[in-house]
Formats: sequence, structure tokens, C-alpha cells
Amino acid sequence: MNLRIQSINFDASQALESYVTKKTKKLNRLFDDIINVEVYLKVVKPEAAANKEASIKTSVSSAEFFASKVCDTFEEAVDLSLEAIERQIVKFKEKLIKK
Repeated sequence: MNLRIQSINFDASQALESYVTKKTKKLNRLFDDIINVEVYLKVVKPEAAANKEASIKTSVSSAEFFASKVCDTFEEAVDLSLEAIERQIVKFKEKLIKK
């Protein structure tokens, strides 16, 4: 699995990058065939309270999954985005089993 973390409009700390890496590695337990995971971290409207956006794009051999969340912290946004990706992967696997 290739992981790419890109921070837009700010410099991500080492702690944030390691947090994202640790969380995205858990996707492998759901689906073995993950090729790429791209994480985009962006600060939206700096004057707003909930201004941290995490967008995650996951590529497998026959599909792509995408989720984007805006929250107070990047950690919370990453967690919610990964939960959405996990739901999409589970749904995709159920469709594969039915075929």
C-alpha cells in the first residue's frame, strides 16, 4: 500500500503525519488489495472554528473510495473520513461476495 500525505495551506507536523500513517495502515485489515491511499489535509477559512478538512482517496484494483470531512481538529477529521472509507469498503466487499 502506497501512502501519500499532502498538507495544503500549512505545514503538517511529524506527529500529525505519524497519526495519519498509523490510522490508514488499519485499512489493510479490511481489504488486502489496497493499492494507494492519498490523504489531503487542508485548512479552510482560518477564521472559522471547524476549519480542518481531511480528504482521503483510497484505490483498490477495481474501485476507488473517497471521503472528506471538516472538523475542529485534523485527527477528528481523519478519523471520521476513515470511518466513511471503511463503510464503503465493507459495502464493496459485500457486493463482491454476492457476485
